[in-house]
Amino acid sequence: MLVKKGYFGGYGGRYVPETLIPALEELDDAFRALKTDSGFQAKLRQLNADYIGRPTPLYFAEKLTAQLSGARVYLKREDLAHTGAHKINNAVGQALMAKKMGKKRLIAETGAGQHGVATATAAALFGLECEIYMGCVDAKRQSLNVFRMKLLGAKVTEVNLGSQTLKDAINEALRDWTANVSTTHYVMGTVFGPHPYPTIVREFQSIIGKEAKRQILKAEGRLPDYLIACVGGGSNAMGLFHAFLTDKSSGNPAGNIKYIGVEAGGEGINTSRHAARFAGGSTGVLQGTKSYLLQDDDGNVLGTHSVSAGLDYASVGPEHAWLHDTNAVQYTYATDTEALNAFEILARTEGIIPALESSHAVAEAIKIVPGLPKSAIVIINLSGRGDKDVEQVARILSAVV
Repeated sequence: MLVKKGYFGGYGGRYVPETLIPALEELDDAFRALKTDSGFQAKLRQLNADYIGRPTPLYFAEKLTAQLSGARVYLKREDLAHTGAHKINNAVGQALMAKKMGKKRLIAETGAGQHGVATATAAALFGLECEIYMGCVDAKRQSLNVFRMKLLGAKVTEVNLGSQTLKDAINEALRDWTANVSTTHYVMGTVFGPHPYPTIVREFQSIIGKEAKRQILKAEGRLPDYLIACVGGGSNAMGLFHAFLTDKSSGNPAGNIKYIGVEAGGEGINTSRHAARFAGGSTGVLQGTKSYLLQDDDGNVLGTHSVSAGLDYASVGPEHAWLHDTNAVQYTYATDTEALNAFEILARTEGIIPALESSHAVAEAIKIVPGLPKSAIVIINLSGRGDKDVEQVARILSAVV
């Protein structure tokens, strides 16, 4: 909930150069106008159905449920959306907005590559130029997605500054946007950045939770007991959580649901090689917004690590910070080892290869489901498929062997 414009409690805001304020105001005005524009909304519904392939299924993972011998486990199958992840929901929505605003060019940052692929896909669909910024480290471990972006007609600019990961890609994208605001729309990939981006991205991703709510009521006749999603910037988690958090229905109130966001524990939170902002961070400002941040005592941003490129980020969306402080959502973490184990378990039990990001959410379910009553219901947001990660996992596992 926005307590004041651009803020979730004390988090959020616009910490950007003055040159970007007009562009952000233009974007905010367009977003608010298009929310009630029947033509825009009709086109978005048509694209969601016919192009993205929504609704995505809510799948009862019968074999995983049996193996864990606890709660009933459902998977929200965002991996089956066009391009293989939830990122397409936001990319198509923002690209359609950009087209309505008369922009000619899209830019975006990407870590795991899925947002870059989704933005390149949307740019091709709407006939817009596209440039994607990606850290060199991420580009190397996600080479398949780099090729996919280029195949779709996007220019991929690898960033060799700093940690050469997502944080540095965002920096370069913001520099580009500052220089080209009149013709270019920056497609922010997660619920982060200066206002109104956290709200815009949440709005386009909230379709995940809206569908899941209808689907679980049809399948089980009631709302779930647990919702679990991985959290990097936090868009797939907000996409799943939002419709339930705002549910005012009586009888089986959404307030009884336990929400769990799973960060990247990397090699352990007692090391310097993780990206668990709530376990090891403090309040700070990064890339246009105020939130939890991994930083030293002097405010310098610390390095991060995760086996999953999409979770390897020093900060988190401001709405997540507010949900953490108000105890509305519990935030925990899964280590690289736990995520890799979950990656293999889901593949072998259900024939579904999850993205390494999503594997963190699966890892949390593996921890808690055996201790829950068999009558309990758990929904995991399977935010993406693991095709992009197979080569990396093969290298890691062969090195271990």
